[in-house]
Amino acid sequence: MNNINLFSVKDRDRIRDHVLQLAESDARIVAGAMVGSLALSEGDRWSDLDLTFAVSDNFSIFEVLEDWTWDLVEELDAVHLFDLPSGASIYRVFLLPGCLQFDLSFTPASKFGATGPKFKLLFGNAVEKPFLSSPSAQELFGYAVHHALRAHFCIERGRYWQAEYWISSARDYALNLACHRHGLLTSNGRGFDNLPAEVHEVFKSALVASLERDELLRTLGCVINGLLDEVDEVQELAAKVEPQLRLLMVAWGG
Repeated sequence: MNNINLFSVKDRDRIRDHVLQLAESDARIVAGAMVGSLALSEGDRWSDLDLTFAVSDNFSIFEVLEDWTWDLVEELDAVHLFDLPSGASIYRVFLLPGCLQFDLSFTPASKFGATGPKFKLLFGNAVEKPFLSSPSAQELFGYAVHHALRAHFCIERGRYWQAEYWISSARDYALNLACHRHGLLTSNGRGFDNLPAEVHEVFKSALVASLERDELLRTLGCVINGLLDEVDEVQELAAKVEPQLRLLMVAWGG
């Protein structure tokens, strides 16, 4: 595979240095940190860049964000993809040349601190904050059940594209439940590749191969079977729900 046009580690380091220079020259910025995979290690060839900064409480984080966005667009040819508010913080996601993703976030200084372990303070001070909690096993199981129901009803309505969406979503929640059971990460598929081979083998059959009714019913049945194999942490809840989930499998014959 020819990667000549994709970003390099040197490109990523150059962007990091540019952004840190922006912070150093902006009196409104009082602290900064590296977050994400690069906070705890050197990451790998494909790691994106995540930087977060504290804005003095006397200034608007939105004004700083707009000023920095202008610089990134003009100087680095960045493309603004979307914003994600989270509590007092605002995250802005950029795409830079070579397919480098850069996540930039700002938080008022009085609320600036780590929300998880992947946080490396680069300068300034951070406040102590409780880490954001991961979804519970009950929540993961509940979402998987909800999505399985929606999938079945979409199949019956002949809405096969939507059914595929719900089947895949239910499968992902079932896999996240497996990750929870094995002590792996449960967000954005981060733990999927580290699951045991026997779990992978069960869920391989839960990949949708076509939008035919029989195939969608078959796949949904495989998702449900896989989900019910992962209920060690929610046995009481699963015992109440399993008979109804089995009803969804009648049309498939599973």
